[in-house]
Amino acid sequence: MNSIDRSTDTTATEVRVPLQALKGRGTARFFPHRFERDSRESFDDGWDQEAEEGAPLRTEVIWENARSIIAGNDSPDIHFGKSINPYRGCEHGCIYCYARPTHSYLNMSPGLDFETKIIAKRNTVDLLRSEMGRRGYVPELIAIGTATDCYQPVERELRLTRGVIELMSETNHPFALVTKSSGVERDLDLVAPMAARGLAAVYVTITTLDADLARKLEPRAAAPHRRLRVLRTLAEHGIPCGVSLAPQIPFLNDDMEQVLEAAWDAGAREAFYHVIRLPWEVAPLFREWLQTHYPQRADRVMHRIQEMRGGKDYDSDFATRMKGSGAWADLLGQRFRKAAARLGFNQKKVDFPTAEFRPPGAKGQGSLF
Repeated sequence: MNSIDRSTDTTATEVRVPLQALKGRGTARFFPHRFERDSRESFDDGWDQEAEEGAPLRTEVIWENARSIIAGNDSPDIHFGKSINPYRGCEHGCIYCYARPTHSYLNMSPGLDFETKIIAKRNTVDLLRSEMGRRGYVPELIAIGTATDCYQPVERELRLTRGVIELMSETNHPFALVTKSSGVERDLDLVAPMAARGLAAVYVTITTLDADLARKLEPRAAAPHRRLRVLRTLAEHGIPCGVSLAPQIPFLNDDMEQVLEAAWDAGAREAFYHVIRLPWEVAPLFREWLQTHYPQRADRVMHRIQEMRGGKDYDSDFATRMKGSGAWADLLGQRFRKAAARLGFNQKKVDFPTAEFRPPGAKGQGSLF
């Protein structure tokens, strides 16, 4: 660990310790959330010693009994009506994640707490069975993992997402999921048969093909080449798959066309993109990340982001929050449409039938027919 920089001004009473990247983590500190009264920052106390490197932060799973599991959506700019997220927080540590501020409602940091304290909804499958079994339940496509990745590392042991897909299979309920992980390959035995009946699709997020940039942006997600292999595996198993080019960040991941070409070659046939969103605490966290990893271009990146947001870090307006506005946003849209059309993306949308849905029985109750 590098020694702490100290001011040469002997009259200074406090010198901040410069942030340094933590290996395997997106942010470098427990950033205070917006509901806290107090905030804490490290500073140089003047002792002539080097900072000692702390032990690596371990991931902690916190069990939660959720009150409901199917979330409804009425936002006009989101193309699904229902979603399920078995986890809150995400070990992938993507610095740009717009879900980070949700940890603030738990009195936790949207910084390192979001990456290291994962809330697992232990009753996910039981709740889903109950909600699907209610009189008057109307089946429609359910999107899985729209806020935090449903195949983040803890899924290997907890298998909450697999439990959801098992119930989807039991009830013939259509679903789609989005992930940055290769973990979906472990559930091909469930996903492939459902896809054969038109009931499943998988979307893989590939932010960039630049492995070094991806490691900094998304430190514990699968490497870009591994995500391409996931797409290839999905396509080989007959599973409709697409690629998400999200988020687009000015002057950082400028390889949209190359990602689309690689994804097409791997078997993806649908594609979409979003520009970076920086709500609440995500904006200062992202600024710190830029100063840590790309200080020479930090101001340039933020100025361009603000240009797409009407001069602000973020604008929640439904009409522009996904794609932005202004000349730069228009250019991104043109690039995407031209490259997608040239390659043949989005020619056929997946149809998710609901006629075969059958309500689930009580837990442990087998079918009588």
